[in-house]
Amino acid sequence: MSSRSKTRPVLQDYQRALKSMNTFIDVDANDLKELAERAVHFAAQRSSESMAIAGIMSHPVRTVHPQTTMSEAAHLLVSERISGLPVVDDSGTLVGILTEADFLRGLGVPTHQPTHNLWQTLETLFTHLSHHGDLEGPDDPVSDHMARDVVCSSPDQTIDDVVGLMKQHRVKRVLICDDERKVLGMVTRSDLVRIFFDRYTKVIAAP
Repeated sequence: MSSRSKTRPVLQDYQRALKSMNTFIDVDANDLKELAERAVHFAAQRSSESMAIAGIMSHPVRTVHPQTTMSEAAHLLVSERISGLPVVDDSGTLVGILTEADFLRGLGVPTHQPTHNLWQTLETLFTHLSHHGDLEGPDDPVSDHMARDVVCSSPDQTIDDVVGLMKQHRVKRVLICDDERKVLGMVTRSDLVRIFFDRYTKVIAAP
């Protein structure tokens, strides 16, 4: 059974449905039918907003150890097309994270801004290489450059909770961990964009 058929509309959903029809008077039988259909739609939308993050996180997550070299981390970032590597100790407990920004700073690439997009980042990297010929610290362990203050969420928190964490800490990804800080998954801004885009297209297609 779909989430659309499981979720019962409440007053709030009927109010939103009525408002979306741009009418508050002269409601006939067809209007009531459309109102009910739209209320069901908004109820399903409300349900998706409170969805537990465990249902949409990426897993399993590629991790590295503190002693992993920066060159090895670079290979993983490029070959697996990922932008963040959780760092775990021998017991699998989270101790840090190496992001694109941390990686570039660790290799001596200046002026990189976390707000840069991929192409701006690449431009900065190649400009640095053209002037300096090589990068610094390829054999450094990632523990020398990783961020230790990692933003985490529990798997039972909602999408809204994770969006709030990203806004509060100004990060692009949130790790999903259990009570012992074992990494269960990851949610990135790209994951959330896909969810909200899917929801948006459903709103557009709603009767």
